[in-house]
Amino acid sequence: MPALPSLRSTARGRRPRALDNGVHVPHVPLSAFVVDCAVYVDGKRLEGRWNHRQAIEEVRRREEGFVWVGLHEPDAEQIDDIAEVFGLHPLAVEDAVHAHQRPKIERYDDMLFSVFKTMRYVAHASPTTANEIVESGELMCFVGKDFVVTVRHGQHSGLRRVRRTLEEDPEHLALGPAAVLHAVADHIVDAYLDVSAAVEGDIDTIEAEVFAPHSELGADQIYLMKREVLELRRAVQPLVAPLRRLTEGYSPLVPTDVRSYFRDVDDHLVTVSERVAQFDELLTTLVDAVLAKITLRQNNDMRKITAYAALLAVPTMFAGIYGMNFDYMPELHWTFGYPLVIVVIVAICAWLFRTFRRNHWL
Repeated sequence: MPALPSLRSTARGRRPRALDNGVHVPHVPLSAFVVDCAVYVDGKRLEGRWNHRQAIEEVRRREEGFVWVGLHEPDAEQIDDIAEVFGLHPLAVEDAVHAHQRPKIERYDDMLFSVFKTMRYVAHASPTTANEIVESGELMCFVGKDFVVTVRHGQHSGLRRVRRTLEEDPEHLALGPAAVLHAVADHIVDAYLDVSAAVEGDIDTIEAEVFAPHSELGADQIYLMKREVLELRRAVQPLVAPLRRLTEGYSPLVPTDVRSYFRDVDDHLVTVSERVAQFDELLTTLVDAVLAKITLRQNNDMRKITAYAALLAVPTMFAGIYGMNFDYMPELHWTFGYPLVIVVIVAICAWLFRTFRRNHWL
């Protein structure tokens, strides 16, 4: 495991970083990646602008309330000072910086660390021609007794609306950091519901196209949809068990009053998980159906080719026989020999053509 940067540096007064060419550049200021930092007491946001140090000092001075810091794609150096101030576990910090983590909820001493995959449906003209159906991001939550730190990766997973909704409901926000974790989880799972509903419509369109007469839809587009559903499944499925544990008292940081809210989120997540499993099965069936149609179409083509080959075999046979140039052959010197051979060839070919048409080979 690579060593984490030191947790003793501060946001201000850091020495400039030296590049390989000897040029020194200043470090990115803390405000460049902090989306919002607020102090909440009794469910209400305190007035004024805060940095993370001032905010947590104010909360601990009052011995009530909590801090919510929102970050967007910080690197290891940028999150260094925040990790020191809030006492974040180094392993969780490393996961938050590097991203691309499996959805999970882990307990580190007196802190909860959650990883969520955010999903967004990509609008397109038709699922049969689209190159991308869903887009994913990542969101991590550090939850302590008096703080919440959210780390966002991606451009579509903003929490501004979540924060505003919570601030409009002080009674719920007064439940503490666990209420923020619930709001974030509820927001993400609701997005899963919306995405799964949109994907279901796309799959219905593909299904109708597969069984449409003279459809030219290939298996490659269904594989694309199956891959996108797999991406959605990777976001949903690993989260089911950890979220269920929160409803069963996995951590004292989630009080009983908040667990009931998580049960509703868990119910929605199970619904999405079942939908995604059904999507996967249906797409597998559609792939099999397309391959079966391709095989059937190839068999029909082969029957047609065989039928035409049989029709051509008749004149070829006569031409082969009479092209041997023997002196003594039936009807060779008869005046009506040539017309008779033509009539026989036409008659046999007509009989074969009628037989093949009756058997739907032509």
